[in-house]
Amino acid sequence: MNRADAVGPWRRAQRSALGARRMAAPADQRRGWSRTITTLLQQAFPMLGQSSIGFYWPFRGEFDPRFAIFGWRRLGAQAALPVVVRKDAALEFRAWWPGVATVRGVYDLPIPQGSAVVRPDALLIPPLGFDAQGFRLGYGGGYFDRTLAAMQPQPLKIGVAFELSRMPTIRPQAHDIAMDFIVTEAGVHALGENGLALLPEASQASEWARALGLRRGLWR
Repeated sequence: MNRADAVGPWRRAQRSALGARRMAAPADQRRGWSRTITTLLQQAFPMLGQSSIGFYWPFRGEFDPRFAIFGWRRLGAQAALPVVVRKDAALEFRAWWPGVATVRGVYDLPIPQGSAVVRPDALLIPPLGFDAQGFRLGYGGGYFDRTLAAMQPQPLKIGVAFELSRMPTIRPQAHDIAMDFIVTEAGVHALGENGLALLPEASQASEWARALGLRRGLWR
């Protein structure tokens, strides 16, 4: 069995264990962690209040990004939810706002109907697991991998997870793309030359993120 062949079964086992660990955390504890992460996101990325943000509907005990989205929308942000167009294709993002018409899609999650297709400046991405180099372990469908590979320039990539999702390595493969930031209840972690580094203050991420966005032409 070569290395690539070995990674698949190993990742499936990790996904199962990580998902079970997250669901085993008491719901009130997850809500407390989510409130902390929401505050950190708004402190670290105020520029997203004037941007388009791709986010996700929470699923299986994930961090709930909706409260951060509500805050950024009040500042003028445009929010968008992902849509599976085809099993082997990149995700499409459609504008979302409270009250927009939706139907149920993959995993019974809401899909906006009749709203505009959006090219997000930033993505909030939920990992089942993440490692010290900023790589994320998803659910195995490869949707975010294909989406990020197709996006040029790259959006600001913000992984949002609980500390219990941290792992030494996801055993990254050629198709894996590292996050720019990982935000957990412990703080904001920025990806540097030596991997993820916890920033002493969440607000320090603001200039870092702004500089990344300027280099990529995401905002002025």
